[in-house]
Amino acid sequence: MSSLDDLFKKPALPSNKRKLEATRDPNEIYKAAKLSPNGHAKSNGRAAQVEEEDDDDIEAGPSMPPADDEEDVPDDDEGRFFGGGISKDESEILDYMDGQESADVAPEKIDSAWLRKLALNFEKKITKNSELRAKFEDDPQKFMGSEADLDADIKALSILSEHPELYGEFAKLGCVGSLVGLLAHENTDIAIDAVEIISELTDEDVEAEEEQWNEIVDAMMEADLMDLLVSNFARFDESNESDRSGVYHALSVLENVASRTELAEKIGQDTGVLKWLLQRSQKRESPVSQNKQYAAEVLAILLQSSELNRQKICDLDGVDILLQLLASYRKRDPVKGSEEEEFVENIFDCLTCIVDTAAGKSKLVEAEGVELALIMLKEGKMSKSRALRLIDHALGGQAGAAVCERLVEAAGLKIIFSMFMKKQDSTTTEHLLGIFSSLLRSLPHNSPGRIRTLAKFVEKEYEKLGKLITLRREYAKRVALVDEQIRTEQRGLGPEEREEMADEWLSRRLDAGLFCLQTIDVVLAWCVAEDPGAEKKVRQLLAERDEGLDLLRGTLQEQIDTMSGDSEEETMVRDMLGTLIQFLT
Repeated sequence: MSSLDDLFKKPALPSNKRKLEATRDPNEIYKAAKLSPNGHAKSNGRAAQVEEEDDDDIEAGPSMPPADDEEDVPDDDEGRFFGGGISKDESEILDYMDGQESADVAPEKIDSAWLRKLALNFEKKITKNSELRAKFEDDPQKFMGSEADLDADIKALSILSEHPELYGEFAKLGCVGSLVGLLAHENTDIAIDAVEIISELTDEDVEAEEEQWNEIVDAMMEADLMDLLVSNFARFDESNESDRSGVYHALSVLENVASRTELAEKIGQDTGVLKWLLQRSQKRESPVSQNKQYAAEVLAILLQSSELNRQKICDLDGVDILLQLLASYRKRDPVKGSEEEEFVENIFDCLTCIVDTAAGKSKLVEAEGVELALIMLKEGKMSKSRALRLIDHALGGQAGAAVCERLVEAAGLKIIFSMFMKKQDSTTTEHLLGIFSSLLRSLPHNSPGRIRTLAKFVEKEYEKLGKLITLRREYAKRVALVDEQIRTEQRGLGPEEREEMADEWLSRRLDAGLFCLQTIDVVLAWCVAEDPGAEKKVRQLLAERDEGLDLLRGTLQEQIDTMSGDSEEETMVRDMLGTLIQFLT
């Protein structure tokens, strides 16, 4: 006859998967002790082994209650089913452990003393590994143990990201240089660990003061961080998951360091980073990987941060390379929400930054970038708005004349003005207005391109001028509402308080459409100055609401009054606006 224990014993289920059990705290082991079927904690929850006995010796039914003086009686003060189910000795043990909870070991204090100890151990591990590698160069088994110890010490540095107040001392101890030096370690896994820790320590999420962050980053730069990163780009094999992770963290380091403008410029000028980023962006992949997208994003960040970087990318023939990358998207869209979509957006951002420079505009014309952008405006979907923004930036500035002429030669006026006459969102309208302004400003007087542009405003009984006046009234209404709110807020404020609020008020006016309003008035002023029929039509349209050219004159004068710079560009704009005001008198 089987015992009750055997009848209710759980079957041992086979398991093919081996799992590493987490280390448990001794206190938890005491508290979580499972009882064996015979009620004793020492069995650790395992089923009690029942010795074989003769059937005649086994009693059926519940056993007799124990005598009052029997030892190890389970704690059952409240009756059979209300006790704790443990013996008196076990109860005393658990009571003792509960009393020790308040005496738990305090966490190690993270301070200068702790840092010095950490630094010393870190340096020892580096030295030991280096010595063993040199001594047993042909026998990796002899130095692999030291490599594992070094790997653990590198990862232990991660805790510093939670204590940025120690960054300065960490740099002074020379550990930053040692950490950066590990990027050149023969074992790529060690180099990847070092890259990941550097990324963590410089991450924007670290709650470090600017001075603290600068101290550790400056020490890294002095240790040739950028050159070592570039050398690792060459040896990482992204077909390997570990190396792919290394490239990602290296790109993260570049992004973190580039948040300081002077360092972003240094990265672009003193290393091969820009060249590698261009090459990585060209790598054929389907689908586009996270690293390819990230490379394009970091490239855009570096170009946005420095004009010198934009100039250098032109020297590397970057405009032509970036246009080739975009060419495949002139008629098709990347998958929405994918890495590929972000990649395309980043490439557009790169080009938009580059064409803000004179060299970039020239390279765009040479590489037939204007034609590609116009194809996207006609046939593209996702690329349409980005291409329009690119053209707007390319046409602007003093050096925009060549791009304006190419736009007219490539039959771009028909595309641009057709878009203008359709209902558009505010961003698209802003770019279209910017293009009109640039064309009228940059195309030479009496040139074929200028004449064709003015003809677009005149055709179909000046319908474009009518659309401009309609838009002007919409933007003027929005700006007037904000101006009224600002005047209300200004009451009771002193000169100093008004000066403090000036930037915020200007930002609110721009959000309401001030820039578009000013641009419309500049375009209308050019039309009035260039064509008598246009002047008559503008006066007629304004008179519908008892308005006159003085309305345009006031907007242009406000632009002059708010310009405080003395650059060549601002001087030319100021002179242009002053001349237009004379035609509006």
